[in-house]
Amino acid sequence: MLRIAVCDDEEKAVSLHKKITEECLRRCGSMGEIFTYTTSENLLYDITEDHFFFDLILLDIEMPGSTGMELAKKIKPYLPNIKIIFITSHVEYAIDAFELSIFRYVPKNDLERRLPAAVSDAVKLLGLEEGKTFTIQTNSRLERIPYKEIHYIEREGKNSRIIKKDGVSKVRKSLQQVYEELGAEEFIYIDRGCIVNMIHIMQIKEGTAVLKDGTVLPISRSHLQDVKAQINRYWGMHI
Repeated sequence: MLRIAVCDDEEKAVSLHKKITEECLRRCGSMGEIFTYTTSENLLYDITEDHFFFDLILLDIEMPGSTGMELAKKIKPYLPNIKIIFITSHVEYAIDAFELSIFRYVPKNDLERRLPAAVSDAVKLLGLEEGKTFTIQTNSRLERIPYKEIHYIEREGKNSRIIKKDGVSKVRKSLQQVYEELGAEEFIYIDRGCIVNMIHIMQIKEGTAVLKDGTVLPISRSHLQDVKAQINRYWGMHI
């Protein structure tokens, strides 16, 4: 079940955003629990002091006390994979929102059209990130790695190194064997020796894949156009 927070200093806005979110969950066939806040301080306290976990936060930028932008910066260390949808009347915030890896930016003057799409897309993406695992089994250990935690996989001699959220795991299999066992469209070759999880790609820039954690991976010239096409096709189908 998804855990979603809605935060706005206006109670009418909180009610509207909650209603839209409930309708999106219903249409997507997803279960979710929605928590509402009218002060950024209460939301921040629940996350930093009471260790509340959220998958998605709908956040107004223009709030008294801590603004939504300031709040997002404080939340990220506690919930590094959180999806945040910013709601604002100021277009110039969109650039800063991108720098914070914000999932989506929704202008208030187009709220009723843009917010349902943003919430639905976030719910679909959260669904894609859940559930699947890659298993490494040897005589001495059994390790299951959730697909969503795999950032990329690279060849190392006869082994493959799986670089993930909390470290590195090695498996004595070729990169092609690992790719075939994964059997998931979100994993793509960007080079003969490297497979990347598209979910973690933030942008393609100057012949490299920039991941959400700041890792920059070179894309071979022969793979570049295909990588761009696969990313566009993947998100076009799922979002």
